[in-house]
Amino acid sequence: MSNTDLAASYAALILADDGIEITADKIVALTTAAGVELEPIWASLLAKALEGKNVKDLLSNVGGGGGAPAAVAPSAGGAGAAAAEAPKEEEKEEEKEESDDDMGFGLFD
Repeated sequence: MSNTDLAASYAALILADDGIEITADKIVALTTAAGVELEPIWASLLAKALEGKNVKDLLSNVGGGGGAPAAVAPSAGGAGAAAAEAPKEEEKEEEKEESDDDMGFGLFD
């Protein structure tokens, strides 16, 4: 990442931290004050990408990925364990269907 990219990102973070609306003009003003020459097109693209988004929420959810898988609650009849086993069996059946061995030839034969 180049210095101009970092300067624009830091400018956006500074604006978000102060609770100021992120605009291209403000990003250019901050980078110019820092002694970094940033083309206005890049500032406007960054401002447009962050428009309507809460930057603080974006930062706090970095690497969060998706939600955790749902846990199956054990029941008296053992239905929870049977439900947990069912997807594994389906995956095995799909693997058998997609195998090239069933067709009598391989990719490099």
